[in-house]
Parts: sequence; structure tokens; C-alpha cells
Amino acid sequence: MQFFPTSFAQLRIWFLSQLEPDSPHYNIPAAVSLKGALNVPVLEQVLTEIIERHEVLRTRFENVDGEPMQVVTSDVNLKLSKHDLREVPLELRESEAQLLARELVRRPFDLAAGPLLRAHLLRLHDEEWILVLNLHHIIADGWSMGILIGEFAALYEAAGSGKSAGLPELPIQYVDFAHWEREWLQGDVVSDHLLYWKEKLAGVIQHPELPHDEPRPRVRSYRGAHLDFVLPPELSEAVKGFSKRERTSLFVTLLTAFYALLSRCTGQKDFVIGSPTANRNQVETEHLIGCFVNTLVLRADLSGDPTYRELLERVRHTVQEAYVHQ
Repeated sequence: MQFFPTSFAQLRIWFLSQLEPDSPHYNIPAAVSLKGALNVPVLEQVLTEIIERHEVLRTRFENVDGEPMQVVTSDVNLKLSKHDLREVPLELRESEAQLLARELVRRPFDLAAGPLLRAHLLRLHDEEWILVLNLHHIIADGWSMGILIGEFAALYEAAGSGKSAGLPELPIQYVDFAHWEREWLQGDVVSDHLLYWKEKLAGVIQHPELPHDEPRPRVRSYRGAHLDFVLPPELSEAVKGFSKRERTSLFVTLLTAFYALLSRCTGQKDFVIGSPTANRNQVETEHLIGCFVNTLVLRADLSGDPTYRELLERVRHTVQEAYVHQ
């Protein structure tokens, strides 16, 4: 058995998983609607080929003296669970499929035993299916899910046409990236980065006093909610036009507006925002499934009551500088 060091992103997720070993909150699910005459054996072969292609999809994590280590297995035997819902009354079938999919993707993973990829096939009609994929965050991120779905579509189509899927060769595997990251992030590099972030985050207020309806609970429950809304086309175009005139990105413009909103709600002038980044800075990682995502810390100082354009420039500078030191 050969052990490989984890990346720092994996180390972070492994630590959090030890605190809540039975939590599903680090599961990354995806559902793919399939219509037509589905060749299930070919579908299974395609998923197996993807697992063969990406070592991280057949990786588990051993605890070695309190430190997680990657173990790449040779087992690519995917167990595709199949659920036929055609006997469920038609008016209840869709809701039943949603309930079943939700139950399947909330099952926790065992990082030490693996596998950390699960696939479920739900059949709604004779020619209508839903493929439910579920991965643990320690081996994947949002970018990875796009790669996984894209490769699945390309390989399945190629199997039916007899043509090549045209997938790019993978020059490295995830364990290679983790090794490179460990070799790079040490010595003077670590010292310089730590010094930068200590200076930038000195005196930061960790918990802004946002207005709330009820006291903050002592124990985190994850019982949250989200609100979906659509901006009017005229407003969207106006914001995009403003960003273009100011020679900045839409992200920076909206982030600046968010800082202004937080300041108005809290009366505070100093904020730290966490923004997830893909963190794929090398071309070799573009087509690789794995956990690369990182949370970039962005601090804005609104003291001095700056104008919006002054604040925009500050935020733009903060984002550019922080990306260099992430």
C-alpha cells in the first residue's frame, strides 16, 4: 500500500469531517436527466472509464499518526444502484423521485473505506431516467462536477457513434498536484504569505453585528434558507455597463455594493468577506477532477466615507492583491 500526502484543501476538509463524521454537508450531488433508449451497460462502462481516468475517484484516506494520507486503489468496480419508479402512480412519480434522490445524496461517506463516488439510476418512464451522482467534497469541487458531466456526455455519445470522445490527455493526476503544492508551500514562500495575511487581517472584526430576528444559536443547525430573485433586464444591463465604463468586473461591482449594504445594515466600516475561488492556476489542472477550491479572504475598509467610485477602486485593488497571495 502506497501513501500520498493530501493537498491543503483536502487536509482542511478531512479535519472538518472528523468533527462531524456522519454529516452529509460535504457531499456534492448532481442529477442528470436522460431521455430515450438508455443503454445501461454502456452507461456503467462509461462511468467506470471515468473512474479509471481520474485516480482521485478511486482514492480513500487513511489516518496515519493523526494525519490523513491518500491511498489510490486499483478497484474501479462501480456499483450502480437502480431504482424503478414506474409502478408509482404517475401524479406522485416526480415527487417520489425527488424524495428518493434527496435521501440517497444525504447518506454520509466513510473516507477511510471509500468509495467516495456513488451513482444511482432512477427510472421514471420507459424512456425517461435520472442519473444521480454523489461525490465527497474531499475528491471534487464545483469545477470537477462540470468535468465529470462533460466527460460522461462525451464518452456515452462516442460509445453510440463508434467515434472517439476526444478527451484531452491528463498530464498529471491529483496526487501529483498535492505533492507539488506541498513542495512549493514551505520555507520562505509560507513566511511571506503568512506575513502578508497577518498584516492585512490585523484588527479585523470576526463577527459583524448583523441585525437578526432571533439570537444566534449556540449549536450550529444548518437550518438555513435561500431566496431566489431575478433582476430586471434594464438593471442588469445598467450594472454591466457601469462595470465596463469603470474597467472592472461585474464581480467587483456587485461585491462593492454588498460591502455598502453591510455597512448600512451594521453601521460598521471594516468587513471581511470569504469568496470561493476555483484555484486552478496551472493549465495542467483544467481538466482534472479533484478538490482545488479555496476561500479567498477579501477585506474592505470603508472608513472615511468614500464615494462609490473610490470604494470601487479600493475593492478592485484588494481583490487583485488578494488573488496574488491566495
